Amino acid sequence: MKPFYWALLASLIWGCVPALEKLGLAKVPAMAGLFYRCLGVLIGIVLLLFFQFGSIKESFFTGKSGLLYLMAGGFLASILGQVFFYQGLKTGEASTIVPVAASYPIVSFLIGTLFLGEPLTLAKAGGVLFVVLGVVLLK
Repeated sequence: MKPFYWALLASLIWGCVPALEKLGLAKVPAMAGLFYRCLGVLIGIVLLLFFQFGSIKESFFTGKSGLLYLMAGGFLASILGQVFFYQGLKTGEASTIVPVAASYPIVSFLIGTLFLGEPLTLAKAGGVLFVVLGVVLLK
């Protein structure tokens, strides 16, 4: 499958999840919500390892070079970012909080072009402009 379609599938899944989380946070403190979300991740990763088609050695012992980056990404996205997101989602409207939180491609775009040497194209700049306009309209 082409990368674009993988990204589209991820978007469809991620677009549904905040509704579940908003419902779940209705009578649960945000930090308890984060605990239960992480519990779901733990169960999912155990199932994934159990049913994976590659070998365990292949999955875990591929070298140390990227491990710290991956662990930092996991902490930032799945813990710190989720704490901020849940605090907003618990008290705000999902239809506003989710699109604003999902404007992270702007940050990724800037990091990609400024630090990773990715090309700046008119299409990318236009996409970022529309994301910024969307966030401004929601404010």
